[in-house]
Amino acid sequence: MKRKAASEEDDGNPRKKVLLDTNGPESFRKALFSQVDSYQKQYAAAKPYKHGVIQDLLEPILLRNVRSEIQQNLSFTPKETDIYRIHQSGDLANLDGLDDSSLKLLPSLLKLRDALYSAPFRDFLSTITDSGPLSGKKTDMAINVYTPGCHLLCHDDVIGSRRLSYILYLTNPDQAWQKEWGGALRLYSTLSHIGKDGQNVKVPSPDPSVSIPPSFNQLTFFAVQPGESFHDVEEVYAKRTGTDEVGDDIRVRTAISGWYHIPQEGEEGYIEGLEESLAEKSSLTQLQGAGDQFDQPQEKTCTYDRGLRLPSVADLHGDSSLAFSKDELSLSEAELEFLLKFIAPTYLTPDTLDSVSELFTDQCSLCLETFLSHNFAEALRAFIIHEESRAPLLSTQDVEAERVWKVSRPPHKHRFLFQQSSEVASSKNSALSPIKDLLETLIPSEAFCKWLQLATGLNVTSHNALIRRFRRGNDYALATGYSEDEPRLEIILAITPTSGWDEDRSEVIEDTSASTAQDEQKQKTPKASSEDDQISDAAGVGGYVAYMTSEDADDGTSDDQVSDHSVDIPAQLSTGARASGSSNPRKKKLKADPAIYQPLADDEEDGVLFSMPAGWNRLGIVLRDRGVMRFVKYVSQRAKGDRWDLFGEFGNFQSNDDDVDNDSNEENQRRHDETLQQSNIEEDETDINISDDDDTDDS
Repeated sequence: MKRKAASEEDDGNPRKKVLLDTNGPESFRKALFSQVDSYQKQYAAAKPYKHGVIQDLLEPILLRNVRSEIQQNLSFTPKETDIYRIHQSGDLANLDGLDDSSLKLLPSLLKLRDALYSAPFRDFLSTITDSGPLSGKKTDMAINVYTPGCHLLCHDDVIGSRRLSYILYLTNPDQAWQKEWGGALRLYSTLSHIGKDGQNVKVPSPDPSVSIPPSFNQLTFFAVQPGESFHDVEEVYAKRTGTDEVGDDIRVRTAISGWYHIPQEGEEGYIEGLEESLAEKSSLTQLQGAGDQFDQPQEKTCTYDRGLRLPSVADLHGDSSLAFSKDELSLSEAELEFLLKFIAPTYLTPDTLDSVSELFTDQCSLCLETFLSHNFAEALRAFIIHEESRAPLLSTQDVEAERVWKVSRPPHKHRFLFQQSSEVASSKNSALSPIKDLLETLIPSEAFCKWLQLATGLNVTSHNALIRRFRRGNDYALATGYSEDEPRLEIILAITPTSGWDEDRSEVIEDTSASTAQDEQKQKTPKASSEDDQISDAAGVGGYVAYMTSEDADDGTSDDQVSDHSVDIPAQLSTGARASGSSNPRKKKLKADPAIYQPLADDEEDGVLFSMPAGWNRLGIVLRDRGVMRFVKYVSQRAKGDRWDLFGEFGNFQSNDDDVDNDSNEENQRRHDETLQQSNIEEDETDINISDDDDTDDS
């Protein structure tokens, strides 16, 4: 649609002012305004925080006409960030900027916009909510379309001068929305704690407490309150395969979402400096919530025992007592025997470790396929498959009462099941031995510390690790920053046995190293022409981990601030098309094993530094710099299973010695060869295959 030239636009449009002031009552259901006292009481008594629901808000014919105009004349842009996946129109506040021919196509939509922001209706909502005056000058609304797979995760809507949030549903009036289709607005209660500074701190519960399903011509609204008005939009669930359920083309959650703002300059009720004060309060609330002492899990960092004289690739801050000889920088026979229980033999040979270290030094990130040894991987796979066969528990109370898992919180940062070393160690369930071995035996070991140092060229000093389980249709980790000056080494061991996580990804091997082919699929902008012509939803099931640059990287203010400040996701990443990316593409050849790869980045401007889909037996290693954002995308209910990983953080000191010789001598090579020959691993088990399809097939 065409817009007026800039000279034609007029913020003081007299036509708009007249409509906003007088065009309200006749658009609404008769007797609506006379019921203000009843709605006021309902709003005041609502839990978990004050909110209102009004059924049959408008004259049905008006809303049906609005639906028709939207379907025939508007296009929608698919948008995805760490916090949502939706299809969205442009800002409807800009309707007046359209030329006359375009406006003639949207008369009902324009009438609806003016009615919602008319003085009578603003006064009506202000009376119900006791919010104070609402602006008619600053309109803020858009049409959001949720098709199966779309979602909006937990946040509090606190941005700028927002005073009230609202949703007006435009779902199919001739097909009642079913609760089992999802798409509900869900509200979160908060728990009050006394912080270390003695101040009261509100923390949202991990699970929503109120669910409000969509309904045609229903208005839901609430006051925007920093640290309290937490809510999300449940995923719209796809039709289950092999059932006679209503198809996905009917499950289209269309709604107008928007906000009422505080009065602007020149309006009645305007208070100079109030908007700046609200913005400051919002930022302060977010900063106080960063790294909060009530978050779960809390870091449990353990320092590697320097008394064991752990190997170091360089002196620590010039302390010669911690320096090691070249022999001590190689894996001993005992260390090899220990690591062979966990790690595939290929990754224990000096040549492979040299290639891994060279690649990591060049790129600061890499992936290792088929990392775990065959026998251990099979035992771990059997355990995870058994766990997934048990009845699912979604309630935090049930999970923590009946299982050894804990639930991460708060939900505006993350939600997933986790186990730390202490939880695993205290468990009496012997079936947890594979996870216990990873957390209690491998990660804290001197041998693994040495292996990680040889693989990265860094001096590893401490470790903090979790086993994480992201339940499909429920869990995620929103983008958080890293604000420390020293880079941090992080690993993600993908241990998800189900398939279908990266089916859109294809891989190629160039020379002796492997790279991921970039997905060249073009992203289409769908048009909501009808319910039958469903908006395209080519996105995958989520569950990938991504490291991305942040606009706030220089000042470090991005750390743990996740409310509405989301990270845009490139289209090829949202489909699972890319296994990894880099901000420093390879420009030279390395004699790397085909299982060791750092794919080329197709476009640095998309901000993706590294990404890895969920999968089986794949290790990602990343050196994370200040300001780099990390998130795990929400796992859709359409996934074939839950997403599992081991996530570890390792403190390190950067080496300043460029002359350290990490090559093994002939005796070290002979010792490695003898130990590997004595292992009972079959020849075909030592072969490494980069293909994820082979790794994720059903066992």
